[in-house]
Amino acid sequence: MRITRTTQVLAASVLGLALACVATPALADDPGSGSGIDVSVTIEPTTTPGQISMTVADNDGVSLQENGSDATARQFVGTLPTVTVTDTRQPEDIPAGEFWAVVGQSSQFVAADDPAKTIGPEYLGWKPRLLSQSTTGAVAAGEPVSSVIGDGTGAPEVGLESQELLVSTANSADEIGTSQVNADLALRTSTDVAAGEYHSTLTLSLFNQS
Repeated sequence: MRITRTTQVLAASVLGLALACVATPALADDPGSGSGIDVSVTIEPTTTPGQISMTVADNDGVSLQENGSDATARQFVGTLPTVTVTDTRQPEDIPAGEFWAVVGQSSQFVAADDPAKTIGPEYLGWKPRLLSQSTTGAVAAGEPVSSVIGDGTGAPEVGLESQELLVSTANSADEIGTSQVNADLALRTSTDVAAGEYHSTLTLSLFNQS
């Protein structure tokens, strides 16, 4: 870099001397005349195409705590971290009839001290809750899902073994912006479940379809 800069300075100095030697007599005899040319450019603002995305609030995982156990089941509860769906597209850029949905599915719980001890994902249920306001009613939380050991609410007793709806919109163009949701989690097991520390993975997926 330093070598390049030195070369540029020397070249400019030589050019200046040459112009001075040649131009001095002409400038003395005739001041000359000229006209200027306006040079213009219009630079438009940089634009980024809109998109739809999902984020999950920073967390260290969810530690379920025993609460609500009874003679029929042991129950462990917690709260899903806030999930945010952000749509920055313009209504005219959204295909007609397009909709989006966030679904969740749990893996089986595996004991830390013995991989042979497991609790199936069908024992984990949730109750989604919309945290942000829906100005049009187009965005809605999914319906509650109970463990296969029913919680008495009448919710489907299927757990999160398969993909279950957390939040969705019927028509993406009806309401764009930011939507937030979380869910009450409830693991309901048999009363004779083996003691231990269990771990599972709850996978959330955003689908955008038309």
